[in-house]
Amino acid sequence: MAGDNEEVRGVNEATSSEVTGEETEETSKVAGEEEDTGAQIAPIVKLEEVAISTGEENEDVLIDLKAKLYRFDKEGTQWKERGVGQVKILEHKSNKKVRLLMRQTKTLKICANHMVTASTQLQEHAGSDKSWVWHARDFSDGELKEELFCMRFGSVESAQKFKDVYESAQERVSGKSEEKDEEADSAADLLEKLKVETKSEDAAAPEEKTESNV
Repeated sequence: MAGDNEEVRGVNEATSSEVTGEETEETSKVAGEEEDTGAQIAPIVKLEEVAISTGEENEDVLIDLKAKLYRFDKEGTQWKERGVGQVKILEHKSNKKVRLLMRQTKTLKICANHMVTASTQLQEHAGSDKSWVWHARDFSDGELKEELFCMRFGSVESAQKFKDVYESAQERVSGKSEEKDEEADSAADLLEKLKVETKSEDAAAPEEKTESNV
């Protein structure tokens, strides 16, 4: 009886190994046939390239640095992180207006966007030579808001470079505003002269009419 059991067990093992071997060969054949089909599946939706406008196409980049921006929360009376990303100072090619623009690194969301004006002053934050604090009328949220910003750079050199470019832009903006004031004053003087000349001509007009009537 023991011998018969051993023979039955041996037959079963042999049969199972043969079946397994056959299944393996069939599976490999099917897989091979699927690999050799060479069929090309066309995409269901064809995507076309779309030109994306950043709004910076007509501006020259005066500086581009990595920094971390904070905004002062008046209600909570504390600084809150606004984002980490690239801060740029941009000058418009035609009207020469200068603005500060900062986008977050991953999302590219705008976290600072305001004009560079002569009245803005950069100040050190708590004695740190890597951080600057300033007030600005910011438009990053789609509406003008008075904000108190603090920007921290990775090195003293980057912070100083940012300040130099920012203050240089302020000087150019200030110079242009003075030129506009001078142009406005000269235009006003011309208007006054024209008014005086017009009045004098009008005063002489009745005499000419009187002479013609005589």
